[in-house]
Amino acid sequence: MVVKLEGRLSRRAVLLAAGGVLVGCSQERGVDRVRLRLATGPAGAVYRRIGGSLAAHISEQVPGATVTTVPSGASTDNIRMLRAGEVHLGLTSLDALITSDGSAPAGLSAVCRLYDSHLHLVVMAGSVIDEFRDLRGKRISLGARDSGTEFTALRVLELGLVEADGRYLSQAESAAALRDGEIDAMFSLTGVPTPAITELAQRHAIRLIPLDGQADKLFTTFPGPYTPAMIPATAYAGVPAIRTIAVPNVLLVRNDLPDELVHAITGTVFTHANTITSTADRDDGEAVPEAWQINVRTGISTASIPLHPGAAAWFRDQKR
Repeated sequence: MVVKLEGRLSRRAVLLAAGGVLVGCSQERGVDRVRLRLATGPAGAVYRRIGGSLAAHISEQVPGATVTTVPSGASTDNIRMLRAGEVHLGLTSLDALITSDGSAPAGLSAVCRLYDSHLHLVVMAGSVIDEFRDLRGKRISLGARDSGTEFTALRVLELGLVEADGRYLSQAESAAALRDGEIDAMFSLTGVPTPAITELAQRHAIRLIPLDGQADKLFTTFPGPYTPAMIPATAYAGVPAIRTIAVPNVLLVRNDLPDELVHAITGTVFTHANTITSTADRDDGEAVPEAWQINVRTGISTASIPLHPGAAAWFRDQKR
């Protein structure tokens, strides 16, 4: 079955409902309604905050569109849901997205690059762990299953030839387990600062373990999605600056969404980036400082992942 969307957003487009696309249309006072689902992340994650803010702005600024958020394990879980047709948009880290041959997963493309995540390796202040190799044999949270944290942390451990007792916990669960002594360390690939670690640092003394050597190995072994970076001393209370790894995050979309709709979504992301930074997520009331990184110059830089035709058209329009 092919469903035509006869509206301002999609006069020239069709959505393949039989292929699992979940866009719904209804007439309300003569306006076509397009209902979209955006996959975000787990509790305590920046994906949850920035996804909620993006959904709110798209719903407010794109005529006829309503976007609801779908909590998830994060990156690889979002990719799975997109490919299955369970959602239309989703956030992911670039390293989890790029396949072994350097391409995007079938049926998906990018709206834009959003902001960069930094890999955190967090321990309590009194921990015996002082450097990466001290993780050997320790109880470590690898993040939620199917998350970007899990993907990158496993790569780092494998490259470093470190075997540890891995646990699969969300950011909020990881912070609580670290506080309570149930784990020895936690990985978190996320924006800076991230809510779960901020709250932990405000109540307890923590340390971040430097990952500069691991950044160099990732950059050399998997060229493209990784760059050396710093987590600044201003990020978390009482925690000095450390070297680590940065990974870009992108907003993904199914290829079968109409070009005009994705064009409008892309314009909303960049036209309203300054208000996304100060607008609270509808779920937790927190602002989204990571959105300060959203800009047209870097937004087009999605490495080997192609832009959706609607997004590519929007970027071309900015050069005229």
